[in-house]
Amino acid sequence: MAQPPQNPAEDQAQKRAVRDGVLRVALTSEARQRLANVKMVKPDLANSIEEYIVQLASSGKLKRTIDDDQLKELLVSLQEKKREIRIRRI
Repeated sequence: MAQPPQNPAEDQAQKRAVRDGVLRVALTSEARQRLANVKMVKPDLANSIEEYIVQLASSGKLKRTIDDDQLKELLVSLQEKKREIRIRRI
């Protein structure tokens, strides 16, 4: 029986490795590149997309790999949900 890692850093590294593996299988190379570009500009949006894809894959709802066009649609749909509120003082 395998012993679970007792160091939190090891546990985080192991979770990240599993997550990266799932994303590597679930996304095409073009989609992975686009997600990496988004991560440089908006890391919170990229993390939201990654979590969503990992949840789809782990629940079995992901039937085929996500290509670049589908990733663009996901990005647009998540960006529309977030509203930017501006307060103008007169």
